[in-house]
Amino acid sequence: MVSDKGGRAGFVYLTRQSVYRALRRKGLTKTRAAEVSNAGRTRGQRSQMSRKAARTRQARGRKRH
Repeated sequence: MVSDKGGRAGFVYLTRQSVYRALRRKGLTKTRAAEVSNAGRTRGQRSQMSRKAARTRQARGRKRH
């Protein structure tokens, strides 16, 4: 079980722990997996991040594959 205690034990939101575990299986460090899984706690926040990423890619002239 991933910790949701905080402090020295680390912290990952309870609703995002499945994402954390998936990222760990892919080989991310504990710290990086926690950062990614905690970012965008709600669906609205994740959606907002994805729209911003799309704008960034478009501004840099990248094509979607």
